[in-house]
Amino acid sequence: MRFEIRPGGGSFPGLCALKQRLASLTTVVALVLVSVTASLTMAPASHAQSVVAPAQAASAPARTESEDPVSRFLSDRGLLPNTRPVVDFAQQMRGKASDMASELVLSAMNFLGVPYRRGGQSREQGFDCSGFTRHVFENSVGLILPRRAIEQANSPDLIPVQQSELKPGDLVFFNTLRHTFSHVGIYIGDNKFIHSPRAGGAVRVEDMRISYWQQRFDGARRAPAMVARPPGIEAPK
Repeated sequence: MRFEIRPGGGSFPGLCALKQRLASLTTVVALVLVSVTASLTMAPASHAQSVVAPAQAASAPARTESEDPVSRFLSDRGLLPNTRPVVDFAQQMRGKASDMASELVLSAMNFLGVPYRRGGQSREQGFDCSGFTRHVFENSVGLILPRRAIEQANSPDLIPVQQSELKPGDLVFFNTLRHTFSHVGIYIGDNKFIHSPRAGGAVRVEDMRISYWQQRFDGARRAPAMVARPPGIEAPK
């Protein structure tokens, strides 16, 4: 077989078609390389985002729990059963209380679980109801209350408060021994109060909406130190 070279720079048969195919193949390879390079460049960023997001989500609950000392007290000791989440309760309590009242309530929470003892006035001895309120007020806000519940209710240094106006830190009184002001506790917000209940019991939180406490509620008192005042005006001594 013999090929004929045409004058004027002719070529082999099919050479033009071969060149066109090679050019098309080169274009396809270039596009594939560009696509692979782009995928490799974007993959680490997407992977980093997928790793960071769960880490941030996992860390959020830890921050919330660490910021709520009240929730730790109640959840660790199994108190306030069948209520909304304790974290929400603690946040609401702090939002309503003044700084001093908040300190008083948190101080009272420190004694959750301390046994009842008639005449007791300390963690070591145990507490009765009025010994508990007296100890908390004296050691958190520096106010020395009378010793007995009825004396605290009748103290001229305390301000009477309606039940609808209760705020954290108020004293709440009940008729539990068939005479008025025979029992006292400290209101902590959300219709709940903390107290030392009776022989065989321990300092705990109760819901005032329970019928037993509703029927025996005698009134409430507020310490002047808990009353909000304009700046520059001191509480009466």
